[in-house]
Amino acid sequence: MGKKIYVGNLPFTATNESLSETFGQFGRVDSSKIITDRDTGRSKGFGFVEMSDSSEADSAIEKLHGSDMGGRALTVNEARPMEKREGGGGRNDRNDRNDRSNRW
Repeated sequence: MGKKIYVGNLPFTATNESLSETFGQFGRVDSSKIITDRDTGRSKGFGFVEMSDSSEADSAIEKLHGSDMGGRALTVNEARPMEKREGGGGRNDRNDRNDRSNRW
């Protein structure tokens, strides 16, 4: 089974293609995705790479962690599962009002 790799401190000029090329030196890259801001479309400076072979992924992590890309030292490690998050901003207490009387 493959591995999902977290890549942090990416230069803002990095593209999905350049990320694939960089990791492609170590083996087959299944996918690469740079995370972007949903409002501006600008890179958030990190992304993920999926490699099908675990040993190739381990080699890429070992060799690329701390290496230079576009003048920045990359942070590369195995991705952790995304933590479950509660809803976004705004007032989340609206559902709790059902058991209270009108405040006026």
